[in-house]
Amino acid sequence: MKNGALVVSLDFELLWGVFDKVDWKQKQEYFLNTRKLIPEILRLFEQHEVSCTWATVGMLFNDNWDEWNYNIPKVIPEYRNKKLSAYNYGKSIQSKETEKLCFAPDLIRKIKETQGQEIGTHTYSHYYCRESGQTVESFRADLLQSKKLAKKVEIKLNSLVFPRNQINPEYLKLCQEIGLSSVRSNPDNWYWKNTHKDSLLQKIFRTGDAYLGTNDKSYKTSKIETFNRGLEIQKASRLLRPHSSRVIQNKLKIRRIFSEMEWAAKQGEIYHLWWHPHNFGKNPLENIMELKIILEKFSVLNGKYGFNSKNMNSVKNYSII
Repeated sequence: MKNGALVVSLDFELLWGVFDKVDWKQKQEYFLNTRKLIPEILRLFEQHEVSCTWATVGMLFNDNWDEWNYNIPKVIPEYRNKKLSAYNYGKSIQSKETEKLCFAPDLIRKIKETQGQEIGTHTYSHYYCRESGQTVESFRADLLQSKKLAKKVEIKLNSLVFPRNQINPEYLKLCQEIGLSSVRSNPDNWYWKNTHKDSLLQKIFRTGDAYLGTNDKSYKTSKIETFNRGLEIQKASRLLRPHSSRVIQNKLKIRRIFSEMEWAAKQGEIYHLWWHPHNFGKNPLENIMELKIILEKFSVLNGKYGFNSKNMNSVKNYSII
């Protein structure tokens, strides 16, 4: 009998994940903090022997704006909402000052060199798969560009996380065709359905679920869906929310994660924790301390129940009976 496992995946985006929502000039410190925190996150993962999938926006592989301009695919998404285009945005902010917010080949190398870490893809351009105007042709060009840049630094992409959790079932065949073997999907709960059309009620229930509720987020590997007998669709369990100014929320959040992890360990199930590295950009010390506490709990569960650590790619062929 195999034991349960903690799976961790991070949506590594820097500015590309939120460019349509923020003014970069007001977020410089936030993203520079993020850059500084990634080596610390890697150190904690290494210390506690925790594996992780870093779903990385392909544009981060570029060294600078000259390379970014050179690597624009021939087919790009023509969103009806032009503000969603990373290409329109990138052309408007090019300067030496913005390169640290948009490119991170040095951090990608650090991740690659750290034991247990997988570099996956978050698409090349933080591609929105459910937005009006995008097509299967532009999605294919986007994924192939991510694959091309990763291959240059000897990285094989196996896992995908859809940006903003906009899962398009029609694109799963294409994911498999270009060689991906796993994608992350949302929890089964109704308030995680159709996140591109998020209602206020969905947001309220997702927020409440982060602090209170039953232990129903983990699952047996036998429950992992497969597409076309090959592509694994691995459900997320819990979003690690950033540190709050409200002490009670932080305590409830940590207690909730502890309870869910322990349940998964006892039941021999998968518990999939995810967040964005930039979520730690505000209150960085407090966020790192909370992560440390969670990883220490994992180490206890590992010693007590044999609770393992897996990234998305290593969940493949990991059967829990």
